Amino acid sequence: MSETFTAWGGEAAKNAVAVPLETLDFSRLTTPALPYGDGRSYGDSCLLSGGAMIDGRHRNRILAFDGETGHLTAEAGIRLSDIITFAAPLGWFPAVLPGTRFVTLGGAIANDIHGKNHHRRGSFGCHVERLVLERSDRGRLVCSPRENADLFAATISGFGLTGVIREATIRLMRVPSTQIREVTTRFDRLEDYFELAAETDKRHEYAVAWIDSLATGKSFGRGHLIAGDHAKSGERAGSARPALATVPLTPPVSPLIGPGLKAFNELYYRKAKPGRSERTVPFDGFFFPLDRIGRWNRLYGPRGLCQHQCVLPEEAGADGVRALLDAARTYKQGSFLTVLKRFGAASSPGLTSFPRPGYTLTLDFPHRGEKTLKLLAELDRITIEAGGAINPYKHARAAPETFAMSFPRWRELEAFRDPALLSNFWRRTVVMGLAEDLAMVSKAQKYNSSQNRAFTLKANATLVNSEIPAL
Repeated sequence: MSETFTAWGGEAAKNAVAVPLETLDFSRLTTPALPYGDGRSYGDSCLLSGGAMIDGRHRNRILAFDGETGHLTAEAGIRLSDIITFAAPLGWFPAVLPGTRFVTLGGAIANDIHGKNHHRRGSFGCHVERLVLERSDRGRLVCSPRENADLFAATISGFGLTGVIREATIRLMRVPSTQIREVTTRFDRLEDYFELAAETDKRHEYAVAWIDSLATGKSFGRGHLIAGDHAKSGERAGSARPALATVPLTPPVSPLIGPGLKAFNELYYRKAKPGRSERTVPFDGFFFPLDRIGRWNRLYGPRGLCQHQCVLPEEAGADGVRALLDAARTYKQGSFLTVLKRFGAASSPGLTSFPRPGYTLTLDFPHRGEKTLKLLAELDRITIEAGGAINPYKHARAAPETFAMSFPRWRELEAFRDPALLSNFWRRTVVMGLAEDLAMVSKAQKYNSSQNRAFTLKANATLVNSEIPAL
C-alpha cells in the first residue's frame, strides 16, 4: 500500500510502500525496509525511498509500570506525550525530553535524543533498561547492558538500522510537580553566555540559551539563558495544552527571512527583563514551545526547513560558535530559532550518539536553494575543523566524509545493521562513502607506481573490514 512518509524538514520518501508493523513478515519483503515512527527527524534518517516503510505508529500501548522504581515498559510506537500523560499524575516524568512531545519511544532510542538537562541526566539512551528487537536474520531478541549488550549499544543511536524495536523498558525520574520554576537571565553579548553557562548547569536541572543570530557589534550573540527546575509543589497534570493555532498552508515565500525576522528577534530579546527574572510555567511551554503552533514547519516555505546542529569541544566553544554565527551572517541568512546548550560529561551507551562534552549550537533556515546548501557546507567545515561533530538526524545533505569524521565508530554500526534495513541517510553517507573509497582504490591500483604507493595503501586502509551495504 503506497503512502506518503515525510520528515519534519520537508523531505519525503519517494515511491515507498507502507507495511504495518502488526503484519510485518521479513521473509515476504522484496525491497529494503526501514522502521518509521512519527517522522519528526528533520533530515532523511527516518526515510527510505523505493523501499518498505514499516509503520509502527499504532503499536503504542503501555505494557507495564513499576510505581516504586519508575520502570515503564511500552511498545515502541508510543509518543513521549502519552508517557507523560500516564506517568506524571503518579509523580514520574521522562528523564530526557527533546523539543517536541511528538517523538515516539522507538525514535527516541534510535536517535539517542538529548534535552535541556544533558549535564545532569545524559542522553535518552542512558535511561534505557531493556528492549525487544526483531531482526530479519535472528528473529526477536532481548537486548540490555547484560544480554546481547553489543547489539543493545548499536541500537541506541542506531538510526533504526539494527532491527525493529518492538518494545522498550525505560527508567523515569521522580518529580514533585510537572510545573517548571523558570529562571531567565538576559545577557548582552555572546561572551556573557560562556561566563554564565557552567555555573547555571551546577544550579539547575535544565538550561538552554536562545541567541539573537542577527545582532551585531557590541550586541553580537546576545540572548536569554533559560534555566529551570521542577517546582517543589504544584500540578502533576501530564496533558499538554491544546495548540494555540495551526499554520493552515505553506506560504510561497517564507516569512522567516529579512526585516520580519530582525524585528522578531528584537522584540523577543526585549521580552525578557534586563538581568534575572523568575516565574512558574507549565511543562509544555518550557519543553515544547513550538508544539503550541500546529504545523509550524510550514512557515519555512515550499522547500522546507534546513537545520544545522553541531557539537563543539569545550575548548573550541566560544570561538567556534562565533565563527558559525559569523558564517550565517556572511551568507546573509538569519536563523529563526538559534539555540545554544552545554553538554555534560555523561557518556552514552550508544555507538554513534551525537552528544559529547562541549557546546551544541542549533541554527535553522528556510531552504533557499544553492545558497543555503553552500552555507550548510561551510558550517560543516567550521565544525569539523574545530574538532566537533554534526547531528545526523537534523540534516539531509552532509557529505559522507563529514559524517565519518563526526562518528568514527560508524563501521561498527554498519556491522550490526540488519541486512534487510536501509535508509536514505545511510545510503547517502555510508553507501556513497564506501563507493567513493572503492573508486579511490581502483584508481590507485590502475596507476600504481612508486610515487603513488602511499596513496594506494591509504585508500586500502579505509576499506579494512568494510563492504558495500546491500542496496
